[in-house]
Amino acid sequence: MATSVDQTEQTKQWETLAQQLRVDSIRSSTAAGSGHPTSSLSAADLLAVLIDKYLHYDFANPKNPHNDHLIFSKGHASPLLYAVYRAAGAISDEEMLTFRKFGSRLQGHPTPVIPWVDVATGSLGQGLPIAVGIGLAAKYLDHLAYRIWVLLGDSEMAEGSVWEAFDKASHYKLNNLVALLDMNRLGQRGPTELGWNSEAYAERARAFGWHAIEVDGHDLDAIDRAMAEATVPREQPTLIVAKTIKGRGVSFLENQENWHGKALPAKQAESAIEELGGLTNVTVKVHLPEPGKPTSPAARPASLPTYPLGSACATRQAYGDALAALGATIPNLVVLDAEVSNSTFAETFKKAYPDRFFEMFIAEQQLVGAAVGLSVRQYVPFASTFAAFLSRAFDFIRMAAVSQANIRLCGSHAGVSIGEDGPSQMALEDLAMLRAVFGSTVLYPSDPNQTAQLVAAMAGHPGISYLRSTREKTPVLYDPSDTFVIGGSKVLKSSSRDQVTVVAAGITVHESLKAFGTLQAQGIAIRIVDAYSVKPIDARTLWEAANATDGRLVIVEDHWPEGGLGAAVEEAFTVSSGWSGGKSPRIVHLAVKGLPTSGTPQELLNAAGISAPHIVAAVKGLVS
Repeated sequence: MATSVDQTEQTKQWETLAQQLRVDSIRSSTAAGSGHPTSSLSAADLLAVLIDKYLHYDFANPKNPHNDHLIFSKGHASPLLYAVYRAAGAISDEEMLTFRKFGSRLQGHPTPVIPWVDVATGSLGQGLPIAVGIGLAAKYLDHLAYRIWVLLGDSEMAEGSVWEAFDKASHYKLNNLVALLDMNRLGQRGPTELGWNSEAYAERARAFGWHAIEVDGHDLDAIDRAMAEATVPREQPTLIVAKTIKGRGVSFLENQENWHGKALPAKQAESAIEELGGLTNVTVKVHLPEPGKPTSPAARPASLPTYPLGSACATRQAYGDALAALGATIPNLVVLDAEVSNSTFAETFKKAYPDRFFEMFIAEQQLVGAAVGLSVRQYVPFASTFAAFLSRAFDFIRMAAVSQANIRLCGSHAGVSIGEDGPSQMALEDLAMLRAVFGSTVLYPSDPNQTAQLVAAMAGHPGISYLRSTREKTPVLYDPSDTFVIGGSKVLKSSSRDQVTVVAAGITVHESLKAFGTLQAQGIAIRIVDAYSVKPIDARTLWEAANATDGRLVIVEDHWPEGGLGAAVEEAFTVSSGWSGGKSPRIVHLAVKGLPTSGTPQELLNAAGISAPHIVAAVKGLVS
């Protein structure tokens, strides 16, 4: 489209473009037989003005660090996004019509299989929190002028995660962030909570410290003025509240219920396309970003902290020490915490590198969302909080895997061994939760030297990785020269006389060593496997240990019986895991089976049946 025309002509061009976006949204969803055309039609005018005048993006080079970022938080409006790609010349008409077909990269909701998509969206309420992370990168780390544009749906404004993002975007004065609220009144099953009450949305945004603009979302000149106002320098993010009509432009769809998520049948699609003006082939020359070459310092080998044998240190402290050490050598390593950095020991990094530390306060969804946003900009984010509270952010973690994001999580204060705080603070589900995430890595170290090496391994490891740390100080078990890798384990005790293999991780490794001493005095030899890599599990070492001990295994973990270390070990002895036979394992699984209370760590380990005396009893039971 032309770039230097009078306003009347430009408005006409926007009208033509918007209608094309609507037509293409109908065409692709009808070809698919499914999709959300009416949700796409309402936002078409907003996108027409945005891509023709305000978006700066090089579709030929999606990795250009100066590109703006466009996030469809209302990911179900993907037909509109793909129509935008066709209008920008990024995809062909033929590809657009493969929408939702098996094997097509144009899936039902956007994913980064498409090179111009930063993150997967579709689980509502996630686009804005992720955009906050990208905004943090732009303002505080990249020091670049790109903007982040987020298309929000009014239904998702009921999600608490959206307001966590509103709060943190204002706190960090993200003037590079513009949210476009497509306020079309209708959700999936009927009217949204606030309907067309644009003033309520605007006032809520202002209460959170945002600049808010109310606009008719189908008045192209008004949209233009609103976007121009949004780009005026100010130390706050901007929300454009656009009153729109769901199904805009098609008389039998406009503002009608029961059309959400329904493609138009062929005959109705033909009628709708005719009403919209028919098929057109407008191509938009999207503005390129300003050129520039940001510097990206190279990482150097890290000198990790070490802890002498005979001393004691909590693995949570080693986590913080390792982050600080890595920060000196990995210049794009960043750390986020949820207002517990003095307990997770992320404050060690904060003191050393305050410019690369971001406090998300008690907002765990925003914590993970910001980490995902930072990973979009190729940073190496570590996000930490109490392990129990990561459950609040599980949907963000799940979607981060769909986004193919590279983020590292640390959950401290796990299990009954935290002691007196009681069950509300005890993560007993976290191993199962994180193991269930696609492509995840789950680590549970027992020793500070082990922890430091695993934190370093996480920094260079792709995907979602999780480290479970322990509250209590525990004895140093390993020499600083010992090595630990993801997917490995350590055999702490073994002999040719071993009768039972005890598999443990984290705090229960120390209980197993106590049991070893008791059993040794009674003439019973056991093998102890420190299965610090819960996923992937070191199956080969488990097979060798089982065969050496006549298939007798005791698994002991500070976690519910379901889905944790025990499940990981048992899965190692399935045919699908690669196990080809040998001694059929006879397993005793010690785990937390009753609801814990407050008490000392040792009292709670005893009450849960996962302390040294219970390990001794389990071993004797197998031997006899």
